[in-house]
Amino acid sequence: MSKLAHDAGAINLSQGYPDYDCSPELVKLVNDYMRRGNNQYAPMAGLPVLRERIAAKVNELHGADYHPDTDVTVTAGGTQGLFTALAAVIRPNDEVIIFEPAYDSYAPTVKLLGGLVKAYEMSPPIYKIDWSIVKRMISSNTKMIILNSPNNPSGAVLDREDINELIAITKNTDILILSDEVYEHLVYDGREHLSMARFPELRERSFINASFGKLYHVTGWKIGYCIAPSWMMSEFRKVHQYVVFSTNTAIQYALADFMADKDQYLGLNAYFQQKRDFFSQLMRGTRFDLLPCHGSYFQCATYKKITDEKDTDFAKRLTIDFGVAAIPVSAFYTKGTDNGVVRFCFAKKEETLEKAVENLVKV
Repeated sequence: MSKLAHDAGAINLSQGYPDYDCSPELVKLVNDYMRRGNNQYAPMAGLPVLRERIAAKVNELHGADYHPDTDVTVTAGGTQGLFTALAAVIRPNDEVIIFEPAYDSYAPTVKLLGGLVKAYEMSPPIYKIDWSIVKRMISSNTKMIILNSPNNPSGAVLDREDINELIAITKNTDILILSDEVYEHLVYDGREHLSMARFPELRERSFINASFGKLYHVTGWKIGYCIAPSWMMSEFRKVHQYVVFSTNTAIQYALADFMADKDQYLGLNAYFQQKRDFFSQLMRGTRFDLLPCHGSYFQCATYKKITDEKDTDFAKRLTIDFGVAAIPVSAFYTKGTDNGVVRFCFAKKEETLEKAVENLVKV
C-alpha cells in the first residue's frame, strides 16, 4: 500500500510510521557519539549502559526484577526481536496460538520454523478474546501464545480479566508467551498497559518485545530490545548472535543518554491520544464509522455505509481515486477474513491528517 500510495501520489495513512521528525537532541547525541569514534561493533547483547537503562525503566514501571547482564538484549528493531524469540524455541510441529488480526510477521515466522499456527479470530468492533475458546485450542503440542497489546491493527488493549484468564490457562503448563509490547506507551482513555512483566506468573515464561522506533519516532533506525528471564534469554542470545550479532553502537549510546529524560516516553500516551482525538473529530464528517481505539497509533474504520466491496479492492480504490492510502484489515488474518474494515495511521502531522480527511469526506 505504501508503494501504491507513492505511485498514485496519495497521502499515506497506511504504513505505521510518523511523517514528522524525532527529537533534534536525539539526533545530536547520535552525531556526537559518531564523531567520538563509536563506530565499531557493540557487545553482542547491547551496550551495558543501555541495558542498565532498559532494566531500570521496566523495573520501575512494572515492579519487575530484570538484570541488565542476563535478561536484556538490544535488537535490530522489534521484528528481529520477534523472529529471534520464535527461532529460539519453536521446533517443527510446535503449535503457536496467535490472536488475529495480528501483526503480519507472526504467522510466517512460525511457519518458516516448522511450527503450526493456530489462529483465534477476533471480530470488530471491540476485538475481544473469548478465553473459553482459547482454552479449547490448547493441546499437548502448544508451545507458545503470542500476544500484542496494544494491538496492531485493532487498537484493542488487554484488561485485568484477560490477564487473569491468561494466568489461569498457562498455570502448571510449559507454555511460553511472546508479548509484543512495542506500543506500550500508547494507551488511552485512562487505561493502563498491563505488561507481562507486572505479573510473576507470566513474567517467568515471557519474552517481552519492545521498540525504540515506536518510543522515539525513529522507526527507520530499526532498534529495539527484548527482555526475558535469564534461562530464556540465554536461548534468545544463541540465535541473536548469528542473526545480527549486535546493533548500531552510536545509536545505543545516544539512546542510553536520552532515556534519562523519562518525560520523553511517559508523555507519549497524552501526545498520541490528542492525535487520535484530532483525527476522530475530523472523521465525523465522513461516511466511515470509527471502531474503538484504546491504544497504538492506528484507527480502524468500517465503510459499510459506503460500499460492499472487498476491503482490498476498496483500499486500492481509496488510494487511486481519492488519494488516501489505508490498509485492508483482512491482510492481518491468515485466512484473509474480510469484515469490511480498513486501518488508518494517525501518527502524522495535523496538516497531513487534515488533507487526508478533506479527501475522505468525498468518499
